[in-house]
Amino acid sequence: MIIQPVVNIAEICARKGVENVVLSPGSRCAPLTIAFARHGGFKVRTVSDERAAAFIALGMALTTGKPAVLVCTSGTAALNYAPAVAEAYFQQVPLLVLTADRPTEWIDQLDGQTIRQQNVFGQHIKHSYTFPLDVAQHDAVWYSERMVSEALNETVAYPAGPVHINVPLREPFYPAPGEEVTYGPEVKVIEEETQEFILSQNVSLKLQEEILKYSRVVVVAGQEKYNLHQLQSLYAFSQSTGAVIVGDTISNIHEMQATVRYQDVFLACPDAEKLKQLQPDLLITFGKSVISKSLKQFLRKYKPEAHWHIQPAGQVADTFQALTKVVRCAAPSFFYSLAGSIKNKAAFTKAWMGMNEKAADFLQTYTSNAVYSELSVVAKVMQQLPSKSNLHLANSMAVRYANIIGLKPEQEVEVFANRGTSGIDGSTSTAVGCALSSTKINTLLTGDMAFFYDRNGLWHNYLPQNLRIIILNNHAGGIFRLIDGPKQQPELEPYFETKQRLNAENTARDFGMKYTAVNTLGELGKALPEFFTAEAGAGILEVFTNSPENAEVFEKYRRAVRSIEF
Repeated sequence: MIIQPVVNIAEICARKGVENVVLSPGSRCAPLTIAFARHGGFKVRTVSDERAAAFIALGMALTTGKPAVLVCTSGTAALNYAPAVAEAYFQQVPLLVLTADRPTEWIDQLDGQTIRQQNVFGQHIKHSYTFPLDVAQHDAVWYSERMVSEALNETVAYPAGPVHINVPLREPFYPAPGEEVTYGPEVKVIEEETQEFILSQNVSLKLQEEILKYSRVVVVAGQEKYNLHQLQSLYAFSQSTGAVIVGDTISNIHEMQATVRYQDVFLACPDAEKLKQLQPDLLITFGKSVISKSLKQFLRKYKPEAHWHIQPAGQVADTFQALTKVVRCAAPSFFYSLAGSIKNKAAFTKAWMGMNEKAADFLQTYTSNAVYSELSVVAKVMQQLPSKSNLHLANSMAVRYANIIGLKPEQEVEVFANRGTSGIDGSTSTAVGCALSSTKINTLLTGDMAFFYDRNGLWHNYLPQNLRIIILNNHAGGIFRLIDGPKQQPELEPYFETKQRLNAENTARDFGMKYTAVNTLGELGKALPEFFTAEAGAGILEVFTNSPENAEVFEKYRRAVRSIEF
């Protein structure tokens, strides 16, 4: 039996610009599946593993900036969405999550495939709705259509994020013979005009006056998608004021020439007098999370007199324990409004840039001469990434190595990483989702544990040929040898590293991907140029290293960093 208000969910999504729908197979969700599959206005894909499906949808939404729709059946299917929903919530990515459910009267009655699905995502969702079960009345139809519009509007309202609609459904789920699925023009859609979050003239004048008190200004960019308008405004502010601009790899500001990008290196300097010279009197921040532990520790120890955070709306984090002001506007509006308002002390800016240049020279020399290890491998990979491509960084050591090495402005590489929750569980699936929504080469740099954890991100019929996966396989959770604490414990190998003997050759064969194994820097240098060509197709390049040797090399690197004469 066709339930027209359920069919209308698909029509409303289409009218509001949704492009991508990821379904996971099930019977109770059949009315939703049929509504989206027969519409013709979407790219509809089926992914059996709900956890992978949700991260694939996350990747699609990251690339397009539009909400992706998820559809699953009742029961634990919805729970498997939870990791990606949490990531979308903290990374501020728009998702519309549709979960089919049993009617309310059958909850807690020992019926099959039934859990408590209302508000199932708890505090990791922007809003959770329950679709009306009885839609025979006009008011119920009006309510259902209003609900879907409101939910989609909420996904993209700043800060963007996931919204859940739980859809209880009674049998029969399938159209009767001769029944047609129709999408009528009478469906109600509510549009929402969004703000541009412009800094008001009064606030701008107030800030222009207040900023005159400072002459050692540092701007730190948190995680952000690549945004040309934002880059241009930041450049205008930097050039006109001399302010120091600092950004991790995931901040996507590396196209700016005069950007501090090697803070992981020089802020590890043990010379307190040198570090004291870098202490800002005003810290300005925007964006989300920061990877660099050295930067966080530095700013928490050498606190600024004032810390202004730019954010249009939503909860604000006090990452550096120094927050004094929240400026409610978009970052470009702030930087254009305050361009030319002050002049940083030349010696202060020179100190930051000088240490950054020395760190760059050190890294170039050190990684060029380093023995075969994950550090030298990542350096070579970062240098040879295709121009104007996307780089996905799995959590654990891959994202940390990449942040140390950094990217050059001329590479024009956009960086993605699931740093909302910083889990390893969906890195592959997210990269797949991005690749399915992009024509660029999408390279995933991942560790063995993260890759094997998320193999089901490849288990579907839509393998994107622009996907390249580079696996750092040390047969263990190598990060536990590199951080203080676990490496000193007798439980290191059996309970923290958790050694494994897998390789990805069979995985590549199972999913129709080209496979290359690498055991030396020479082999890597030969493999990368062909691996990155557009004609090569989807492939896995597996780089085998030794976990204890990686730890030894990284410790030598850290000692070398501490001995640099800045």
